[in-house]
Amino acid sequence: MPHSHLHDVTDELLQRAARVRLACFDVDGTLTDGGLFLDAAGQEGKTFHVQDGLGLVLLRRNGIEVALVTARSGQVVEHRARELGIGVHQGVKDKLSHVTAMCAERKLDLDQVLFMGDDLADLTTLRQVGLAIVPDNVHAWVAPAAHWRTQASGGKGAAREACDLVLAAQGHVGELLQDGAA
Repeated sequence: MPHSHLHDVTDELLQRAARVRLACFDVDGTLTDGGLFLDAAGQEGKTFHVQDGLGLVLLRRNGIEVALVTARSGQVVEHRARELGIGVHQGVKDKLSHVTAMCAERKLDLDQVLFMGDDLADLTTLRQVGLAIVPDNVHAWVAPAAHWRTQASGGKGAAREACDLVLAAQGHVGELLQDGAA
């Protein structure tokens, strides 16, 4: 089964995932474990999971636009997005307005958007998109807004679970298993 490694996959969840054309991900606490590394000069560092990165690339390769949408700004996130060939939107204070504007530019509806986030800054967006996903380490107040909660925590493979769900729902797993990610 293409999503057998995923838990609690319902027909409704697969239908939501099948509609996704734009996948937006918060960064801190979603693509990272939420920790911030600051050196003595104030330079920020983050740790990203390589499997999450491949998942984002696989979405992009299969026709789904991928974007990082984060309230913080920094060179680390810019560099990671460039490495993966995905969009990055930093310093976004109103994520829902930003995602809505992205949809308007692309002639998409919010029900065609996957948004993955973990805390209060993500709450209004999670409530409005077609597929709201949260990592296992989501803040308790935000969890009820999700359509699905991953088994992995942010920065530990949670984004890859979200990507795998969409890839399975859209029928791409057979080809990926045959050809790999080359």
